[in-house]
Amino acid sequence: MRNSRSILWVLLVALIPLLAAGALPPQQEPANPAKDLAWAFPVPDKNLPAVSDEAAPKHIPGSSQAFTSAQIDDLLNPPDWFPNEHPPAPKVIMHGQNPVQACGSCHLMSGLGHPESANLAGLSAEYIEQQMEDFKTGARKDGARMNAIAEPLSDADSKQASEWFATLKPAPWFNVVEADTVLKTYVNRGRMRLPSPDGGTEPLGDRIVELPQDPARTESRDPHSGFIAYVPIGSLAKGEKLVMTGAAGKTIGCDNCHGPDLRGDRYIPTIVGRSPGYIARQLYGFQHFTRNGLGAGLMQPVVKDLTSQDILDIAAYLASLPPERAKAVK
Repeated sequence: MRNSRSILWVLLVALIPLLAAGALPPQQEPANPAKDLAWAFPVPDKNLPAVSDEAAPKHIPGSSQAFTSAQIDDLLNPPDWFPNEHPPAPKVIMHGQNPVQACGSCHLMSGLGHPESANLAGLSAEYIEQQMEDFKTGARKDGARMNAIAEPLSDADSKQASEWFATLKPAPWFNVVEADTVLKTYVNRGRMRLPSPDGGTEPLGDRIVELPQDPARTESRDPHSGFIAYVPIGSLAKGEKLVMTGAAGKTIGCDNCHGPDLRGDRYIPTIVGRSPGYIARQLYGFQHFTRNGLGAGLMQPVVKDLTSQDILDIAAYLASLPPERAKAVK
Protein backbone atom coordinates (compact mmCIF):
# COMPACT_ATOMS: atom_id res chain seq x y z
CA MET A 1 0.00 0.00 0.00
CA ARG A 2 2.81 2.39 0.91
CA ASN A 3 4.58 1.67 -2.39
CA SER A 4 1.44 2.46 -4.34
CA ARG A 5 1.05 5.70 -2.42
CA SER A 6 4.69 6.59 -3.15
CA ILE A 7 4.11 6.00 -6.84
CA LEU A 8 1.00 8.20 -6.70
CA TRP A 9 3.03 10.92 -4.99
CA VAL A 10 5.62 10.86 -7.78
CA LEU A 11 2.90 11.05 -10.42
CA LEU A 12 1.21 13.98 -8.67
CA VAL A 13 4.45 15.92 -8.45
CA ALA A 14 5.08 15.19 -12.12
CA LEU A 15 1.76 16.83 -12.94
CA ILE A 16 2.71 20.15 -11.36
CA PRO A 17 4.49 21.58 -14.47
CA LEU A 18 1.43 20.70 -16.55
CA LEU A 19 -0.85 22.51 -14.14
CA ALA A 20 1.42 25.51 -14.14
CA ALA A 21 1.31 25.54 -17.94
CA GLY A 22 -2.43 26.09 -17.93
CA ALA A 23 -4.11 22.75 -17.32
CA LEU A 24 -6.21 24.15 -14.46
CA PRO A 25 -10.00 23.83 -14.55
CA PRO A 26 -11.93 26.93 -15.66
CA GLN A 27 -12.01 29.61 -12.99
CA GLN A 28 -15.35 30.50 -11.46
CA GLU A 29 -16.50 33.73 -9.90
CA PRO A 30 -15.22 34.14 -6.33
CA ALA A 31 -17.75 33.09 -3.70
CA ASN A 32 -18.43 34.69 -0.35
CA PRO A 33 -17.64 32.58 2.71
CA ALA A 34 -20.53 30.36 3.68
CA LYS A 35 -22.33 31.40 6.84
CA ASP A 36 -21.21 28.27 8.68
CA LEU A 37 -17.53 29.01 7.91
CA ALA A 38 -17.71 32.67 8.88
CA TRP A 39 -15.57 31.85 11.95
CA ALA A 40 -12.57 31.35 9.63
CA PHE A 41 -12.94 34.78 7.98
CA PRO A 42 -12.61 37.35 10.81
CA VAL A 43 -14.28 40.69 10.15
CA PRO A 44 -13.85 43.66 12.53
CA ASP A 45 -16.83 44.23 14.79
CA LYS A 46 -18.81 47.42 14.19
CA ASN A 47 -18.83 48.40 17.86
CA LEU A 48 -15.35 48.01 19.29
CA PRO A 49 -14.13 48.49 22.87
CA ALA A 50 -12.33 51.71 23.58
CA VAL A 51 -8.56 51.52 23.09
CA SER A 52 -6.31 53.34 25.52
CA ASP A 53 -3.68 55.57 23.95
CA GLU A 54 -0.56 54.53 25.82
CA ALA A 55 2.54 56.57 25.12
CA ALA A 56 4.82 54.70 27.51
CA PRO A 57 7.11 52.06 25.98
CA LYS A 58 5.98 48.45 26.33
CA HIS A 59 8.05 45.43 27.26
CA ILE A 60 7.57 41.67 26.87
CA PRO A 61 9.16 38.79 28.80
CA GLY A 62 12.70 37.89 27.79
CA SER A 63 13.34 40.90 25.58
CA SER A 64 15.48 43.94 26.29
CA GLN A 65 13.67 45.92 23.57
CA ALA A 66 10.95 48.51 24.20
CA PHE A 67 8.33 49.84 21.79
CA THR A 68 5.38 52.18 22.14
CA SER A 69 1.88 51.19 21.01
CA ALA A 70 2.31 53.40 17.96
CA GLN A 71 5.54 51.64 17.02
CA ILE A 72 4.00 48.21 17.55
CA ASP A 73 1.06 49.08 15.31
CA ASP A 74 3.23 50.61 12.57
CA LEU A 75 2.75 48.10 9.73
CA LEU A 76 5.61 49.69 7.79
CA ASN A 77 8.14 49.25 10.62
CA PRO A 78 7.23 46.27 12.83
CA PRO A 79 8.87 45.64 16.21
CA ASP A 80 11.72 43.16 16.35
CA TRP A 81 11.64 41.93 19.94
CA PHE A 82 14.33 39.27 19.54
CA PRO A 83 16.75 40.35 16.78
CA ASN A 84 19.27 37.67 17.75
CA GLU A 85 16.82 34.82 17.11
CA HIS A 86 16.78 35.13 13.32
CA PRO A 87 19.21 35.87 10.48
CA PRO A 88 19.68 39.51 9.43
CA ALA A 89 16.43 40.53 7.77
CA PRO A 90 16.25 42.17 4.34
CA LYS A 91 14.59 45.57 4.03
CA VAL A 92 11.30 44.14 2.74
CA ILE A 93 10.86 42.22 6.01
CA MET A 94 11.58 45.16 8.31
CA HIS A 95 10.34 48.17 6.37
CA GLY A 96 7.47 48.83 4.01
CA GLN A 97 6.15 51.59 1.82
CA ASN A 98 2.40 51.84 1.19
CA PRO A 99 0.71 49.75 -0.05
CA VAL A 100 3.49 47.22 0.62
CA GLN A 101 3.57 46.57 4.34
CA ALA A 102 6.67 45.17 5.99
CA CYS A 103 6.37 41.37 5.93
CA GLY A 104 7.29 41.13 9.62
CA SER A 105 4.27 43.17 10.68
CA CYS A 106 1.74 40.42 9.94
CA HIS A 107 3.89 37.29 9.84
CA LEU A 108 6.05 38.37 12.81
CA MET A 109 9.82 38.18 12.90
CA SER A 110 9.47 34.48 13.72
CA GLY A 111 7.35 33.79 10.64
CA LEU A 112 4.67 32.22 12.86
CA GLY A 113 2.08 34.91 12.19
CA HIS A 114 -1.41 35.23 13.65
CA PRO A 115 -4.62 33.37 12.77
CA GLU A 116 -5.75 36.26 10.55
CA SER A 117 -2.54 36.06 8.51
CA ALA A 118 -0.35 33.03 7.75
CA ASN A 119 2.39 30.96 9.36
CA LEU A 120 5.38 30.93 6.99
CA ALA A 121 7.87 29.09 9.21
CA GLY A 122 8.68 25.66 7.81
CA LEU A 123 7.70 26.49 4.22
CA SER A 124 10.21 26.30 1.37
CA ALA A 125 11.45 29.38 -0.46
CA GLU A 126 10.10 27.93 -3.72
CA TYR A 127 6.61 27.53 -2.28
CA ILE A 128 6.49 31.02 -0.72
CA GLU A 129 7.80 32.64 -3.89
CA GLN A 130 5.20 30.83 -6.00
CA GLN A 131 2.41 32.00 -3.71
CA MET A 132 3.62 35.58 -4.05
CA GLU A 133 3.49 35.19 -7.82
CA ASP A 134 -0.04 33.78 -7.58
CA PHE A 135 -1.10 36.74 -5.42
CA LYS A 136 0.52 39.11 -7.92
CA THR A 137 -1.32 37.64 -10.91
CA GLY A 138 -4.61 37.23 -9.03
CA ALA A 139 -4.62 33.45 -9.41
CA ARG A 140 -4.82 33.34 -5.62
CA LYS A 141 -7.20 35.89 -4.14
CA ASP A 142 -7.03 37.38 -0.67
CA GLY A 143 -9.62 40.02 0.03
CA ALA A 144 -7.71 41.39 3.01
CA ARG A 145 -4.22 42.46 1.93
CA MET A 146 -1.98 40.12 0.00
CA ASN A 147 -3.04 40.90 -3.58
CA ALA A 148 -2.50 44.62 -3.00
CA ILE A 149 0.87 43.92 -1.36
CA ALA A 150 2.16 41.47 -3.95
CA GLU A 151 1.19 43.39 -7.07
CA PRO A 152 3.72 46.26 -6.72
CA LEU A 153 6.37 44.12 -5.00
CA SER A 154 9.49 43.61 -7.10
CA ASP A 155 10.62 40.10 -8.03
CA ALA A 156 13.87 40.75 -6.15
CA ASP A 157 12.06 41.70 -2.95
CA SER A 158 9.72 38.72 -3.28
CA LYS A 159 12.68 36.38 -3.69
CA GLN A 160 14.54 37.90 -0.73
CA ALA A 161 11.51 37.63 1.54
CA SER A 162 10.81 34.05 0.47
CA GLU A 163 14.38 32.93 1.07
CA TRP A 164 14.51 34.66 4.47
CA PHE A 165 11.26 33.15 5.76
CA ALA A 166 12.41 29.73 4.55
CA THR A 167 15.30 29.88 7.04
CA LEU A 168 12.89 30.12 10.00
CA LYS A 169 12.02 26.96 11.88
CA PRO A 170 8.47 25.89 12.77
CA ALA A 171 7.53 25.86 16.44
CA PRO A 172 4.49 24.96 18.55
CA TRP A 173 2.05 27.84 18.20
CA PHE A 174 -1.39 26.38 18.88
CA ASN A 175 -2.79 24.48 21.81
CA VAL A 176 -5.96 22.76 20.54
CA VAL A 177 -8.68 22.20 23.14
CA GLU A 178 -12.02 20.48 22.60
CA ALA A 179 -14.79 22.45 24.33
CA ASP A 180 -18.49 23.18 24.24
CA THR A 181 -18.27 26.74 25.63
CA VAL A 182 -15.82 29.56 24.98
CA LEU A 183 -15.17 33.10 26.17
CA LYS A 184 -17.17 35.81 24.46
CA THR A 185 -14.98 37.56 21.93
CA TYR A 186 -14.74 40.42 19.47
CA VAL A 187 -12.61 41.08 16.36
CA ASN A 188 -10.53 44.26 16.39
CA ARG A 189 -9.61 46.51 13.45
CA GLY A 190 -6.65 44.30 12.61
CA ARG A 191 -8.95 41.24 12.31
CA MET A 192 -7.52 39.80 15.53
CA ARG A 193 -10.00 37.92 17.75
CA LEU A 194 -9.74 38.86 21.43
CA PRO A 195 -11.66 38.12 24.64
CA SER A 196 -14.50 40.55 25.30
CA PRO A 197 -13.59 43.05 28.05
CA ASP A 198 -17.12 42.51 29.42
CA GLY A 199 -16.31 38.85 30.17
CA GLY A 200 -18.81 36.02 29.92
CA THR A 201 -18.99 32.78 27.95
CA GLU A 202 -21.12 31.45 25.10
CA PRO A 203 -21.65 28.12 23.30
CA LEU A 204 -18.89 27.25 20.87
CA GLY A 205 -21.27 25.56 18.43
CA ASP A 206 -20.01 24.52 15.00
CA ARG A 207 -17.02 26.82 14.82
CA ILE A 208 -13.42 27.16 15.93
CA VAL A 209 -12.38 30.10 18.10
CA GLU A 210 -8.68 30.99 18.21
CA LEU A 211 -7.66 33.16 21.14
CA PRO A 212 -4.27 34.46 22.28
CA GLN A 213 -2.74 32.74 25.28
CA ASP A 214 -1.84 36.25 26.46
CA PRO A 215 -3.81 38.97 24.62
CA ALA A 216 -1.50 41.82 25.69
CA ARG A 217 1.59 40.02 24.41
CA THR A 218 -0.14 39.03 21.18
CA GLU A 219 -1.24 42.60 20.54
CA SER A 220 2.40 43.58 21.08
CA ARG A 221 3.38 41.14 18.30
CA ASP A 222 5.33 38.97 20.71
CA PRO A 223 6.74 36.05 18.66
CA HIS A 224 6.88 33.86 21.79
CA SER A 225 3.20 34.07 22.77
CA GLY A 226 0.94 31.63 20.91
CA PHE A 227 -2.74 30.72 20.74
CA ILE A 228 -5.40 28.39 22.04
CA ALA A 229 -7.77 26.97 19.43
CA TYR A 230 -11.09 25.88 20.91
CA VAL A 231 -12.69 23.23 18.70
CA PRO A 232 -15.99 21.31 19.02
CA ILE A 233 -15.95 18.12 21.05
CA GLY A 234 -15.38 15.13 18.78
CA SER A 235 -13.90 17.16 15.91
CA LEU A 236 -10.36 15.85 16.41
CA ALA A 237 -11.36 12.20 15.96
CA LYS A 238 -13.46 13.01 12.89
CA GLY A 239 -10.68 15.15 11.44
CA GLU A 240 -8.10 12.44 12.01
CA LYS A 241 -10.15 10.01 9.94
CA LEU A 242 -10.56 12.47 7.07
CA VAL A 243 -6.86 13.41 7.09
CA MET A 244 -5.47 9.90 7.47
CA THR A 245 -7.71 7.82 5.24
CA GLY A 246 -10.31 10.03 3.59
CA ALA A 247 -13.98 9.18 3.88
CA ALA A 248 -16.73 7.78 1.65
CA GLY A 249 -15.39 9.17 -1.59
CA LYS A 250 -15.03 12.70 -0.20
CA THR A 251 -11.26 12.89 -0.18
CA ILE A 252 -8.09 10.82 -0.02
CA GLY A 253 -5.54 10.65 2.77
CA CYS A 254 -3.62 13.93 2.90
CA ASP A 255 -0.29 12.10 3.02
CA ASN A 256 -0.66 11.21 -0.66
CA CYS A 257 0.54 14.71 -1.54
CA HIS A 258 1.83 16.24 1.67
CA GLY A 259 4.01 13.28 2.60
CA PRO A 260 3.87 10.71 5.42
CA ASP A 261 4.52 13.36 8.09
CA LEU A 262 2.32 15.98 6.34
CA ARG A 263 5.22 18.43 6.16
CA GLY A 264 5.31 18.74 2.37
CA ASP A 265 8.28 19.34 0.11
CA ARG A 266 9.29 22.36 -1.99
CA TYR A 267 6.05 23.25 -3.82
CA ILE A 268 3.88 21.21 -1.44
CA PRO A 269 3.33 23.00 1.91
CA THR A 270 3.53 21.65 5.41
CA ILE A 271 0.01 21.55 6.90
CA VAL A 272 0.60 20.54 10.54
CA GLY A 273 0.44 22.90 13.49
CA ARG A 274 -1.04 25.71 11.40
CA SER A 275 -3.91 28.00 12.33
CA PRO A 276 -7.17 26.09 11.85
CA GLY A 277 -8.76 29.26 10.52
CA TYR A 278 -6.04 29.58 7.90
CA ILE A 279 -6.39 25.93 6.86
CA ALA A 280 -10.18 26.34 6.59
CA ARG A 281 -9.80 29.45 4.41
CA GLN A 282 -7.48 27.61 2.03
CA LEU A 283 -9.77 24.57 1.70
CA TYR A 284 -12.68 26.92 1.07
CA GLY A 285 -10.60 28.82 -1.49
CA PHE A 286 -9.74 25.65 -3.41
CA GLN A 287 -13.35 24.54 -3.25
CA HIS A 288 -14.70 27.84 -4.61
CA PHE A 289 -11.88 28.56 -7.08
CA THR A 290 -10.61 31.70 -5.34
CA ARG A 291 -7.30 29.91 -4.88
CA ASN A 292 -5.83 28.78 -8.17
CA GLY A 293 -2.25 28.77 -9.39
CA LEU A 294 0.40 26.11 -9.06
CA GLY A 295 -0.88 22.92 -7.43
CA ALA A 296 -4.48 24.11 -7.10
CA GLY A 297 -5.60 21.69 -9.80
CA LEU A 298 -4.55 18.83 -7.53
CA MET A 299 -6.46 20.17 -4.54
CA GLN A 300 -9.69 21.25 -6.20
CA PRO A 301 -11.06 17.77 -7.05
CA VAL A 302 -9.91 16.44 -3.68
CA VAL A 303 -11.89 18.99 -1.63
CA LYS A 304 -14.92 19.57 -3.86
CA ASP A 305 -17.24 17.32 -1.83
CA LEU A 306 -16.15 18.41 1.63
CA THR A 307 -18.87 19.91 3.81
CA SER A 308 -18.25 22.90 6.06
CA GLN A 309 -18.21 20.46 8.98
CA ASP A 310 -15.56 18.34 7.22
CA ILE A 311 -13.42 21.43 6.70
CA LEU A 312 -13.75 22.34 10.39
CA ASP A 313 -12.79 18.82 11.50
CA ILE A 314 -9.79 18.65 9.17
CA ALA A 315 -8.57 22.08 10.26
CA ALA A 316 -8.93 21.19 13.95
CA TYR A 317 -6.98 17.94 13.62
CA LEU A 318 -4.15 19.40 11.54
CA ALA A 319 -3.74 22.25 14.04
CA SER A 320 -3.35 19.70 16.84
CA LEU A 321 -0.29 18.00 15.26
CA PRO A 322 3.17 19.16 16.36
CA PRO A 323 4.91 21.22 13.67
CA GLU A 324 8.44 21.14 15.00
CA ARG A 325 9.25 17.53 14.12
CA ALA A 326 8.12 14.87 11.68
CA LYS A 327 5.28 12.73 12.94
CA ALA A 328 3.99 9.76 10.98
CA VAL A 329 0.20 9.72 11.06
CA LYS A 330 -0.19 6.22 9.62
